This record gives sequence, structure tokens and C-alpha cells, in this order.
Amino acid sequence: MNTARVTLYQHVSLQLLAQSHGDKLTQLIAAIADATIEIATLIAKGTAKELNAKLTSQNVQGELQMQLDVLSNTIFIDKLKETNLVGGLVSEEIDDALDLNTKNGYAPYIVNYDPLDGSSNIAVNGCIGSIFSIVNAPKNRAIAVADYLQIGSDQIAAGYTLYGPSSMLVLTVGLGTHGYTLDREAGEYLLTHPDIQIPEMTAEFSINASNERFWEPPVQRYIAECKAGSSGVRLRDFNMRWVASMVADVHRILIRGGVYLYPKDNKLPLKAGRLRLLYEANPMGFIVEQAGGMSSTGYQPLLALIPSEIHQRVPVILGSREEVSLIERYHKECM
Repeated sequence: MNTARVTLYQHVSLQLLAQSHGDKLTQLIAAIADATIEIATLIAKGTAKELNAKLTSQNVQGELQMQLDVLSNTIFIDKLKETNLVGGLVSEEIDDALDLNTKNGYAPYIVNYDPLDGSSNIAVNGCIGSIFSIVNAPKNRAIAVADYLQIGSDQIAAGYTLYGPSSMLVLTVGLGTHGYTLDREAGEYLLTHPDIQIPEMTAEFSINASNERFWEPPVQRYIAECKAGSSGVRLRDFNMRWVASMVADVHRILIRGGVYLYPKDNKLPLKAGRLRLLYEANPMGFIVEQAGGMSSTGYQPLLALIPSEIHQRVPVILGSREEVSLIERYHKECM
């Protein structure tokens, strides 16, 4: 396919052409894309509109919300409602799942999303993003709590938007991972990175090294070997990168290769991990695996993890297959 002027809508439509739900899913993805374009416009206004101010309100995670967090969440809800295709949603910024079904019938999809990932970067003009996951809603009945708690392998689409020097939406509908860059003048995403593939080998890792003393032994071992570089058992030098935005860190890995770790630690013993399963870990795991990579908690495949609650936190390790496999092996040796 000539990617010179292929829009996201055209490309997704073509991928889903043979599927019975293709038209509806394409419409939903287009609506989410529109939401992220609106958010990108807001972010570009930044300090000029005082949008980077912290509010006194907290989200369900106990984190202070930024004005952009709240506005981004509202944009997502409005766009999803307009489609009449979403029966329910889970958002990082809402305590409970939100049922959107009306008396007119039951919509076919559930959307889980983080409207603005990496909010701490707003004040320093750093990279931030949005993450979303789409799963099937139950047919011809109301949505129950259990319907939101689907395993990652049940996702039918997932994506994220990186708001950087250019805005880029990365998406999978289960047919590979593809990247689309926003043409601001045209107001639409164009296919620029078809069939993204993560290299199996890498010399780069992404982790918050300030938590090293809290990590479990398998992760301490892996990172120590990476830092030892060519003088250690790995026999090659590694670079460390950390942006504190999952979207930005994972995007680098998709484009350049590498491994991203937000592992289980004992800093907060009551929390098994830091990232939310439904709207951060699962969609990113799906995207990475569709690009030839691997995702894990360290102890089991990430996309096989059975959710227990909508805002459940889990450890996340994903990226180049060879590195994730090695980290899994280190965990198994400590069991």
C-alpha cells in the first residue's frame, strides 16, 4: 500500500473489511482519534490557557488531578457518547465504571482508557499521551461488573496517542501494530509507520532507577547485569532511558527496541504493581505483542492475567522478546 496519503480511517477500514463488526469498530476508533486530536489542540495551548494548573480534586488513585486531566476525560466521554457504540467505560479519572447504555438498546463495545498519561510531565512541557482499550460488550443485556473484567487477550483493539513534537497515534486491531502521525493542517491522522516490528535483541532499558532498593531480586539481577555492560555477563553495553510517561517510554521501545519495566516492589507492599491493568497494562501489552514483542508481569503472561477490579494495579514488563524472556526466567529461578 502507498502510505503517502492513507488516512487512519482508510487504513483501519481496509484492515477490518472482512469482519462483520468492521464498520462499527472503525467508527469507534475514528471517534477516539478525534478525541485525541482535540486533546492535542488543548495541550498545544498549554500555559497560555493555564491548563497545566493542579486542581484540589483527586482521582480514584489518590493523585491530584491536573486541569488537563479533567478536560481530557470529558472530551473522551463526549466523543464516546456521540457514537452510540459504547455501552460502558472505565477511566482512570472516574471512581466507578460508567454505563452509557440507554433505553434504545445495548451498545456493542466497552472502552477502557487513561485520558492523559504522564500528567507530571505537563508542568515541564514533557511528553504525555492517552491510552485506550476496546473489548466487546455483552449482547442484548445490561453490562455487569464482570463484563469490564476481561483478560487482555480478549481485546479487539488498543492504542495510544503520543503528544510530542508531532502527535502520533499507534494502534492495533489484532492485525499488527501501525503508527499514524497527525497532519495538523488537515486535522487527521496519516499512516506513517505501517507494520511496526520490535527488534528481538536490544541494548536499551527503561526503568525508574530511584526504586532500585525496593525491587525484587530478579529485577535487581537483570538491571545489575545491564549496567555492567560489556564487562559483565551480557557482553554488551546498555543505555537507560526514563521519561515517566508510559506512552513515551513504550513508544521509544516500539520504534528502537528495548524493554520497559515497572516491576513489583516492596515500596508499597499492599500494591502488587503500579500500573493499571485495564487501561494501561493490557492495551500496551496488546500493542507490543502485535509488534512482535512480549509482555509479562515477570511471573506470567500479562494478557492472561484475570482482572479482579477495574482499577487493579499490576507489575508490567514488556518489549523486545529476548529481554522479557530473560527477565521471566530470572523470576522463575527465584520462585
